[in-house]
Amino acid sequence: MTDREQFLDNVTAFLEYKKEEGFQTLEISPETRAMLAPAKQKPAAAKPKPAAPAYRPAPPAPDPEPSQAPGDDIVVTGKTLEEIAKQISTCTGCGLHASRNKTVPGEGNGHHPDLMFIGEGPGADEDAQGRPFVGAAGQLLTKMIGAMGYTRDQIFIANIVKCRPPGNRVPLPDEMSACTPYLLKQIELIQPKIIIALGKTAVEGLLHKPVAITRFRGTWCKYEGIDLMPTFHPAYLLRSPGKKREAWDDLQSVLAKLGKTPPQKN
Repeated sequence: MTDREQFLDNVTAFLEYKKEEGFQTLEISPETRAMLAPAKQKPAAAKPKPAAPAYRPAPPAPDPEPSQAPGDDIVVTGKTLEEIAKQISTCTGCGLHASRNKTVPGEGNGHHPDLMFIGEGPGADEDAQGRPFVGAAGQLLTKMIGAMGYTRDQIFIANIVKCRPPGNRVPLPDEMSACTPYLLKQIELIQPKIIIALGKTAVEGLLHKPVAITRFRGTWCKYEGIDLMPTFHPAYLLRSPGKKREAWDDLQSVLAKLGKTPPQKN
């Protein structure tokens, strides 16, 4: 795939994501328009027809190289969540390390909690503090957790990528792949009863397939043998408050699977 084809694939994925979030228009810079414009090709000059070459047997084709799984170049050496967080703090596995202030490995109860929330990636507040979901979306997530009858220190919160993408853009596939080994090791150590994936990017980063979150949310799945519930990202709910009812339905479904009910309001 050429650089231009890769660029167009990334733009297509980004526009689909923004459409899911409710955006109707986006401004495009002149530089981006130039990237999207089809390359002008000069007409090829006619070449003289070469003489037929003498027959020679084709050399045997080389054996195909084994494919590399996502994140194969990252070896997680940490044996505890603290050691993994330390390794993440010095990671240069993708380009996101160049612009980060702080890595955001995750936080919460690392000992078989009922719930593990996985979002997309750190924003500006998270990048500054090194903690997940501490901005406006994080405040809403805290309320969602409380409505389920939990506190933040009773569950675990993480993201698909551990460094902030510039401008809060959607993480690229290679960036998500680079962080996959860290997240897998965290899940292996934490062993949550249920994973709640927050938003389209988180779901796609876990399941490795495109989804339309407005239709896919509320659908039980499995990830690494653990029940997975996809729902809306809190940032999306801030922009589309009318979707909060559907998100709450998803969270109640999670509680039902745990054999619990929401706490009664005073």
